[in-house]
Amino acid sequence: MQRGNEIKKSTPWGTLTGIRPAKVAEKLLVGGDNAESVTQTLIEKYQASPDRAALCVETAQASLRVKKTLAQKDIALYVGIPFCPTRCAYCSFVSNSVEKSFKLVDPFVDTLIQEIEDLSKLVDEFGQRIISIYIGGGTPTALPEPALERVLAKLTESFDFSFLREYTVEAGRPDTITDLNLEIMTRLGAKRICVNPQSMSAGVLSTIGRKHSPEDVFEAVKKLRKTGAALNMDIIAGLPNDSLEGFLQTLDTVLELSPENITVHTLSLKKGSRLMLEKTDAPKGEKPNITLPTEPLEALCGDVEQMLGVAAGRLRGSMYLPYYVYRQKYISGGFENTGWSRPGYEGIYNICMMEELCTVLAVGGGGVTKFVTADGRIERIFNAKYPLEYINMTEKMKEKNRRIREYAISI
Repeated sequence: MQRGNEIKKSTPWGTLTGIRPAKVAEKLLVGGDNAESVTQTLIEKYQASPDRAALCVETAQASLRVKKTLAQKDIALYVGIPFCPTRCAYCSFVSNSVEKSFKLVDPFVDTLIQEIEDLSKLVDEFGQRIISIYIGGGTPTALPEPALERVLAKLTESFDFSFLREYTVEAGRPDTITDLNLEIMTRLGAKRICVNPQSMSAGVLSTIGRKHSPEDVFEAVKKLRKTGAALNMDIIAGLPNDSLEGFLQTLDTVLELSPENITVHTLSLKKGSRLMLEKTDAPKGEKPNITLPTEPLEALCGDVEQMLGVAAGRLRGSMYLPYYVYRQKYISGGFENTGWSRPGYEGIYNICMMEELCTVLAVGGGGVTKFVTADGRIERIFNAKYPLEYINMTEKMKEKNRRIREYAISI
């Protein structure tokens, strides 16, 4: 029975229900509270679990360290390339298969090249300093090598990299990584490349719609290490047909590869993903062909909690520390996604974007420009998501550039 204000069922984050829980800890730290005091406040006032309270404080401290290094004109640049080899079962992002949409690649790249040129003129005119570049998607390396080189060469040609502290390309799918596109990426500036297996179980990879094998991951990492670029790897807790044992085997395998960054995501049960459609559209009385680590859905959080708890311990034991955390709608068990890194390899873009430390200018399909004003106001401009819509957004591009100009003048 629920009595008074007693919470019927505890949740790991208590009343910290937002996407960016570290913001609460950051405000308290800035206000003069020490880390121990803030941790206790999060536990007692916000009813967060001790582990989540500590995670919140650590990531807030990482955010404040980056914030101290930023100048007024510092900005980040995001480049969105919404093409993938296939669509994963858990994905609700707007991304097109290169095989099915090959005819859109060249006109998409032409439009992106023009947007880069237009934006670079504004950045140069107002003296804005790009400190971080993040090329995401989709899977940028799903583009044919000549198309990828056109985009990266245009960035190098158009922007001043004098203040650049970080340049990341989300190669993502190991089966899209080649010696040639690695050479292109590193020659044209990339210093950090993401190889995201999500799981190292062949069965789980097949279930979620990925065509690559665990062996492909090893091969991609081997190739990447020859370039000298830093390595980020993503894994997901709670994938369909996975188990606690299987997830921990994935984590241990990834730890053996010694990436500079490891991001541990929690499965988000997103509307529109194949995973949810297959569960909800299964004929009445029939079991869907995709199962989660614990059935029914309501019981999922038990397995995921163990996955995340053991993972945190093993990561810390391997000298990784958390540097950013965020939560999503429909995330399994109400948990979180956490970026872990070796000291000195924190992802600046991830911190700036998630904690809204500086303006992020975005080009490409699905890119979201986020203005962060001096008084803390946030304004967003959304690029068209689908490649064909993006190709045809000429008038919207003019309006976007007008708003960027207004923002630049205001600061």
